[in-house]
Amino acid sequence: MHPPHLGPTTGRYKMTLCPQTITRIAVVLAALLPASWACAQSNLPSQTQLINKHIQQGWIDYELKPSPASPDGKWCRRVYLDIIGRIPTPAELDAFLQDKGADKDHRLVNMLLHDDRYTEEYARNWATVWTNILIGQTGGNERNSLTSRPGMSKYLRDSFARNKPYNDMVFELVTATGSTKPGTENFNGATNFLAMKVNEDQATLATSSTSRIFMGLQVQCTQCHNHPFNQWKQQKFWEFNSFFRQTRALRRYAEGTRDVSHAELVDEDFAGEAGDPSKAIVFYELRNGVTRTAGPVFMDGTEVDVSGYVSDVNRREALGKMMIESEFMDKMIVNRMWAHFMGYAFTKPVDDLGPHNVASHPMLLEELGAEFRKASFDLKQLIQWIALSEPYRLSSQTTRSNASDDPQQGEPPKFTHFYLRQMSAEQLYQSLVSTNKASARGSYESQEAERNRWLQQFVTAFGTDEGDESTSFNGSIPQALMMFNGDLVRNSTTTDSGSFLGDLARENMKPGDKVHRLFLAGMGRRASRDELTIANKLLAARKGDQAAMLQDMWWAILNSNEFIINH
Repeated sequence: MHPPHLGPTTGRYKMTLCPQTITRIAVVLAALLPASWACAQSNLPSQTQLINKHIQQGWIDYELKPSPASPDGKWCRRVYLDIIGRIPTPAELDAFLQDKGADKDHRLVNMLLHDDRYTEEYARNWATVWTNILIGQTGGNERNSLTSRPGMSKYLRDSFARNKPYNDMVFELVTATGSTKPGTENFNGATNFLAMKVNEDQATLATSSTSRIFMGLQVQCTQCHNHPFNQWKQQKFWEFNSFFRQTRALRRYAEGTRDVSHAELVDEDFAGEAGDPSKAIVFYELRNGVTRTAGPVFMDGTEVDVSGYVSDVNRREALGKMMIESEFMDKMIVNRMWAHFMGYAFTKPVDDLGPHNVASHPMLLEELGAEFRKASFDLKQLIQWIALSEPYRLSSQTTRSNASDDPQQGEPPKFTHFYLRQMSAEQLYQSLVSTNKASARGSYESQEAERNRWLQQFVTAFGTDEGDESTSFNGSIPQALMMFNGDLVRNSTTTDSGSFLGDLARENMKPGDKVHRLFLAGMGRRASRDELTIANKLLAARKGDQAAMLQDMWWAILNSNEFIINH
């Protein structure tokens, strides 16, 4: 055993073990662990084992102990929310809880990812997530918008339903041409990513959004000046910007009106700001007033033909090819997906991978990105690796041994427990719909229209450089009234025949067991003693009317903080 030394981050003394001692400890632990645990670990994908190894090493380095594994009911609820965007139905939860197989976690994740019964919900969930990333919460809802929200959503739904490789999606979104609106000639839904970004202010929004969303490089601040903490300088911004200067979004009007119907994204020759298409350069001005020039150069220094003629070089196609070969793309999607499942990314913000912003687990981020590339950019495999990992399986309850692991205090996340987070408005909507069969009726288009109307009550615009938005339940009076007595909640608490509560009220079981079923359905756990006491008092107040008591309890569950939290 080596002498003690100061820990690199905690400032406390700790013991460094020599390799022989570590090996002996590992042998002893392996002998003490149940055979089923060892078998389960060996059956995990190698990439999941890679995640576990790096995260566990972080716990050792910071002298932290993880929380115990989450109870099955809560973990099942968590997986449904994160993969298909809603809580499980009572029948789905029961099926998982009654499954005694050692590999039931693995089978549940695979079912949600690969079973045809869940393809539509999987595609809808991830189309929603990515529509918000690519065009924002309100993109396409503006008057005379060039963006078609249904067109963006259709492209993404089709892509996720077919499990299109991520690199193909990125290339298509960056290089797409065609019409933005479904049903029009030459429709290509991928055009909606850039349709509103290429025309305004010399395509600066197209520049910053593309580099940030797909490469994790925050360049918007370098448009006007060099950033003091970022390796991207002003010259780099305008070189990247040059890739978008051949592209235009042409307005198409509704027949007989001046109302914009949709847009047509096209590539056209660019004369450059000097008026010479054979050398189509752009000008930009330094803060000291000096004018500089820039042409299309990728972030790694690869230069592209400076000609502005599309017949000589299609700049966006060249950009797309270089982007999908970059390791930044691999790391960015891993970082984003990790944040989706774990609550926090390896970096803060999630889309800033610059050298000035050190990741919490840099080796894991790099190695997992490389594994994703080896797996042919299969998003379902990446989801599986993360969803089956040990940190994702942990309880959200903190212990004395890991209470200091609190990223809200500004510390890098150690992932010693599952970080509580609020449901997105979309998850809340789909979870309420899943308990209300009537809400899922009608055509897909009518369901989407109804959902979009409901979601607009949750949109909050922050007004950042990127026009960022978020959806959240912040407890405003309109939102509270909607949850107290809105149509969706009212329909979810009906006791009519065929409804969740109606069927439960008619079940031949004790009232207490019915209450437990309510709490399992809504929160993934059984009712506490105090909650059962409240239910008994309500039953007495309702003069033995079980349906009315269950209705009161279910309404309270839907309006509780615990229901809207992913735990």
